[in-house]
Amino acid sequence: MNIDERVVASIVNAVLGRLDDVSSPAAEAGGGNWGIFESMNDAVEAAAAAQKKYINCTMHDRAAYVQAIRDVVLKQENLEYISRQSAEETGMGNYEHKLIKNRLAATKTPGTEDLTTDAMSGDDGLTLVEYSPFGVIGAITPTTNPTETIICNSIGMLAAGNSVVFSPHPRAKNVSLHLIRLINRALAEAGAPANLVVTVSQPSIENTNAMMSHPMVRMLVATGGPGIVKTVLSSGKKAIGAGAGNPPVVVDETANIEKAGKDIIDGCCFDNNLPCIAEKEVIVVDSAADYLIFNMKKNGAYEVKDPEIIDRIVKLVVQENGKSPVTSFVGKSAKYILEQAGVHVDDDVRVIIAQTGEDHPFVQVELMMPILPIVRVPDVDAGIEMAVRVEHGNRHTAMMHSRNVDKLTKMAKLIQTTIFVKNGPSYAGIGVGGEGYTTFTIAGPTGEGLTSAKSFARRRRCVLVGGMDVR
Repeated sequence: MNIDERVVASIVNAVLGRLDDVSSPAAEAGGGNWGIFESMNDAVEAAAAAQKKYINCTMHDRAAYVQAIRDVVLKQENLEYISRQSAEETGMGNYEHKLIKNRLAATKTPGTEDLTTDAMSGDDGLTLVEYSPFGVIGAITPTTNPTETIICNSIGMLAAGNSVVFSPHPRAKNVSLHLIRLINRALAEAGAPANLVVTVSQPSIENTNAMMSHPMVRMLVATGGPGIVKTVLSSGKKAIGAGAGNPPVVVDETANIEKAGKDIIDGCCFDNNLPCIAEKEVIVVDSAADYLIFNMKKNGAYEVKDPEIIDRIVKLVVQENGKSPVTSFVGKSAKYILEQAGVHVDDDVRVIIAQTGEDHPFVQVELMMPILPIVRVPDVDAGIEMAVRVEHGNRHTAMMHSRNVDKLTKMAKLIQTTIFVKNGPSYAGIGVGGEGYTTFTIAGPTGEGLTSAKSFARRRRCVLVGGMDVR
């Protein structure tokens, strides 16, 4: 009898999940179960004790522990499990794209190599400026990218010498806790101090508040909506806020329209539009609009023209206040959304498109679902000005398709986003088909941009007076 290896892997993961509650000396270190604690106070204290031991580890040790996290995530059975479980538990996104994102987080998040040293020498001696840990970091993770954020933050924060207390989103509890257990097992096997990565068994707003106010937590990192970012920025502690976006894409008449149509649909539908970097509205010069729409349809877009159906979709996916999306539709597929509106389409439909005006809710609200409004403008300058308005000053992400270098430069300067992608899909901005490292904590509000290990470290100066000068 032939047995599918993926089925075996699934069974193994299920068994391991049941064993999570079984005590062992390594698991019980500090009173937790592979980094999972009943109370937030216990979790923070365990992380603080772990970090005190961790500062005596060498940079070689840190690199080895970071590699252990990469390796455990990249084991195929683990990668498949957390990707599938994330989509199933949250009801958002899709398995295939979460595979890509989790692999990306494990492979392209910078480690200890990010922590470069500056040196100054002269007649008065030698001064070193190095990156040093904050201590215990409290990290709040979203339901949209739960595992990806835990992976990249664990790598970056541990590389910088910190321990981390995670506060996962309650709707992603099971997969988040499973991943944290996997990371702790891998760290234990690599010889790391226990409890460098911890959380609580029951994530909640109350536990998040307890973490933020705990005196042993020296830094807060929030990846999520504007509400949680505002809260951490009001905490009185060093805080990194990775907030919302509403990324526009501008297309002018000089662009490669065939490529633009494909890139926009590919970027918009990626994980059902959950990434905050994904295309949220298209602003196109009128003379290029019809051909762009034609090419978008060739690549999986379904155009809704009936005003009644557009209004029906608005009522389904936008809350009555007109300012936020209906949570139950966030990260759902285009096919699902259309079917709820009474429109039946084939499985190859990836994005819903509709021509609207600038003031339409599809343009103004960051929906995080594959609905893409298209707004016509008379010329590229009007398009750039509109893009700046509808981005709402989030300074998160924007795209432009053009062969006009002057206009590309103008938009980049005016919109001031952390990520600006030229002539490519949005996800090129986080290293998928584009150069550069990745992160799932993009800190526009606090200015760190694409965070990495050095974002989670303090700059410290060490001065040796006299000597050490070989010149």
